[in-house]
Amino acid sequence: MSVIVYLDESGDHSLELVDKDFPFFALAMFVCEKTIYNHKISPAINQLKMDFFGHEAVIIHSRDIRKAQRDFGILTNPVKREEFYRELNRIMSDSNYQLIVSVIKKQDHKEKYGILAENPYDLAMIFCMERLLPLLEEKKQDGVQLIAESRGKKEDNNLMLSFLRIASQGTNYIPAERFKKIDFKLKFIPKMMNVVGTQLADLVAYPVARYVHSHNKPNPAYDIIKTKFYRGDGRIQGLKIFP
Repeated sequence: MSVIVYLDESGDHSLELVDKDFPFFALAMFVCEKTIYNHKISPAINQLKMDFFGHEAVIIHSRDIRKAQRDFGILTNPVKREEFYRELNRIMSDSNYQLIVSVIKKQDHKEKYGILAENPYDLAMIFCMERLLPLLEEKKQDGVQLIAESRGKKEDNNLMLSFLRIASQGTNYIPAERFKKIDFKLKFIPKMMNVVGTQLADLVAYPVARYVHSHNKPNPAYDIIKTKFYRGDGRIQGLKIFP
């Protein structure tokens, strides 16, 4: 069965202004077989929305959940919050999917490479694509659709150029010939389209970045998803931290 890939990020990719409290940019790929996504994961998330909000139009957003804002204001109620987290955690724990996440430590990257420092988004995309490729090769999949949330025309165009460059020219570690054997397609979808896959990618990006930021502190969300990282050759390949 073929997989589909959903992308989202956590943090700002700018190197000009680096947030001292969260100097990270994380790009997450939520990789799932289409049949499982269509018949199990997506219905489970929509049922969660129905149960807690009365409709499926709510867009799951990591920050809104953490801050109990907007639609998630109901989570200020401790009982509702516990029930919601318990069900969401069950879905994230029991569902069959794989994660590929790249976390760029922006301040370290900026200090190490100076004016030569690459855009964190482009860099994260390279690292994620270098890990997605062997996953697809293992599945003998010759084509894949990637879905990302639209961030604006300029940003989308820049990311598309970076994506096409990787797919056609390869990277420093993987030659173009390997990438060219797979038909990579990237599509941008507005947030209002309410795509479950991109929402789940958003949901995993923050706890992974937080784990990199302070891996000794309690991080229940990360503990739930850490077993989902893509493993190639029996080792974890789905998490890249740079530098």
